[in-house]
Amino acid sequence: MQRTPEPDELMDDMEQALAYARADFSEANGLFVDLLEGAAGGELNGRLLDLGCGPADIPLALARRHPALRIDAVDGAPAMLDLARQNIDADDTAGGRIQLMCAYLPCPDLPAHGYQTVASNSLLHHLADPAVMWQTVALCGAPGAAVVVMDLARPASELAVDALVETYAIDEAEVLRRDFRNSLFAAYTVGEVEAQLQSAGLHTLTVSMVSDRHLAVCGFLPH
Repeated sequence: MQRTPEPDELMDDMEQALAYARADFSEANGLFVDLLEGAAGGELNGRLLDLGCGPADIPLALARRHPALRIDAVDGAPAMLDLARQNIDADDTAGGRIQLMCAYLPCPDLPAHGYQTVASNSLLHHLADPAVMWQTVALCGAPGAAVVVMDLARPASELAVDALVETYAIDEAEVLRRDFRNSLFAAYTVGEVEAQLQSAGLHTLTVSMVSDRHLAVCGFLPH
């Protein structure tokens, strides 16, 4: 099935942002955290860059689990960052270790080679040019940095898209069902992401399916 890009790169409509923030992504978020902890050998410390942090569910989960971790959480949508700020302010466990940044990739303000871990969940399919993701990973990750980028994988057919929407978003708000459907059409396949990594020279990273609807890029940057 041919890829259909997202209507908008940013989820900056407040109705969209609220629907996303209120949805139950605990299963996918838990899978992403497991992949990150597995890549790091269990304990995350130093600095982590989260690209496309949304309402900050994952940065907060990581900050609670890893007290030595400092997180720069980046999103290009002010509406999402407003919700992220509210969530962080309401949580007393982060201890000032999460720094929110409003930025659109590529972002020249991020420190070069400044992060021991570079992570991203569900941003890649939103990007008009996926190369900016891999440029940012290569630029911002320190030598040997762990990398985990998880995203939706494009199904083989429109029927498969409809089946996933019915399975995972049947009880969600209509705006979320619409966005999920658009995202599945906009997602990349494993083969397409492999080609992106080859073009970016990121030969130490590998991509695989990690659920019936997610792929993940995992590995370490060269030392």
